[in-house]
Amino acid sequence: MAERRKVRNPFDADQNMCFGCGPGNSSGLKLSFEEDDEKIYASWQPEMLFQGYINVLHGGIIATLLDEAAAWCIYVKAGTAGVTSAMSVRYLKPVHISKGKVSVEARLVYQGEKNAMIDARLYDGEGKLCAEADLDYFIYPERIARIRYFYPGREAFRYQSVPPEPLSGQ
Repeated sequence: MAERRKVRNPFDADQNMCFGCGPGNSSGLKLSFEEDDEKIYASWQPEMLFQGYINVLHGGIIATLLDEAAAWCIYVKAGTAGVTSAMSVRYLKPVHISKGKVSVEARLVYQGEKNAMIDARLYDGEGKLCAEADLDYFIYPERIARIRYFYPGREAFRYQSVPPEPLSGQ
């Protein structure tokens, strides 16, 4: 299993009111991400206020989690910004809120000049696959993404490792 690295949220916390990842959105999901060489990952603790049926996570929230993971996959793996042009979700099993944190992952399957295809999956708190999605993203050339959508560049999502301080006497 590849080592996971924390993904930095480089967007201005005072202005980023994204429902999925905005740290200042009091109604939002406040997702944070990790990556390995292949995928983007997030985990999230659902609350009862996000239910559809009693103790079952609302399908719209499931779709949002899958879509948000795909968006971050575009940022980090495709190196640009984009918008969802099509999304096909398959709900395989109910996600029971009482089973704890859900996890979501997304993988870049294809990247062309104007679109990218993402495969995303959501697992319940017991690790059972509950939903999966195929997403088609319209992607922008990086230059346009930087101007119109404040895309900061792929490197902005990576934490910079700091070299250790030299020991005294060296």
